[in-house]
Amino acid sequence: MDWLKIKTILGDQPKFRYQQIERALFKEVISDWQEASNLPKELREKLAVTAPLDLPAEFVGSISQGSVKALMTLADGLKIETVLMKLNDRYTVCVSSQVGCPLGCSFCATGSLGFKRNLTDQEIINQAILWARYLKSKSAAIDNLVFMGMGEPFLNYDNVMKAIKFLNSQASLNIGARKISISSVGVTEGIKKMAKEPWQLNLAISLHATRDDLRSELIPTNKKYSIKKIIQAVDDYIEETGRKVMFEYMLIKDVNDSDEDAKALANLMHAPLYMVNLIAYNPTGKFKAPTSDRILRFKQILIDGRVNVTLRRSLGQDISAACGQLLGK
Repeated sequence: MDWLKIKTILGDQPKFRYQQIERALFKEVISDWQEASNLPKELREKLAVTAPLDLPAEFVGSISQGSVKALMTLADGLKIETVLMKLNDRYTVCVSSQVGCPLGCSFCATGSLGFKRNLTDQEIINQAILWARYLKSKSAAIDNLVFMGMGEPFLNYDNVMKAIKFLNSQASLNIGARKISISSVGVTEGIKKMAKEPWQLNLAISLHATRDDLRSELIPTNKKYSIKKIIQAVDDYIEETGRKVMFEYMLIKDVNDSDEDAKALANLMHAPLYMVNLIAYNPTGKFKAPTSDRILRFKQILIDGRVNVTLRRSLGQDISAACGQLLGK
């Protein structure tokens, strides 16, 4: 589905016609032009031929079990994955921003694909539209949107922000800015740009280590965006926006899960508006997840260090849809 193409096709149609179509697409969330019964038959038939609404996708999983993954096929034949998660009767959509990823993080399946290209703003929007249609049958809607799928959002900054602007607008899905989160490995240029945006978006930083040598092994781009540079950019962001920043820390057995690692993380997370989100490693290759006892011990050290910390409930491991597992294969 391409909204800009649809508007071009409409040409000099009266303003109320645009409003009718916006309502049909984004409020009634139609998937076939024939469902737009308020449009003239001739216009419906024209749009069906010139601007079809189909979004080719294969679904895996069940929302009753907590998560569903969709493998979407793009117009050029490339594929991406996007995930719908349900927790406490709230629905969160995880969207991708790139086909593949150029970062090559050692714990992430997406990096093994290499980088194909950036997604357009419309391709990002269509992921949300796909899930809005899916939820329609359940009389539900998207509650939260997270840019934590395939790719690094800040390396596709302009298209990501165009998509957010559209999805946030009242005329489309009207997803509140405070319900939208962007996760980055710490591309400092993106952090600085986001601080200037007019929306109150949420920022998450994939940290995963407190030492540059270890972080560079896990996240090669740390050689450019060191922990010190990221922390400085985050501090500037907080000063500019006054908003909390989440630091994601994936616990990997015998790599970054020791008591010493926890104490180092507690020392690093010194600011009142910092919060830590612990994530147990989701199997993608050579690493293993720590035991539950080790995870709880790590969390307790952070609590004792007066760190604002949460432990993320992992969803989607059974369908390879959890954090770090998206592959688009």
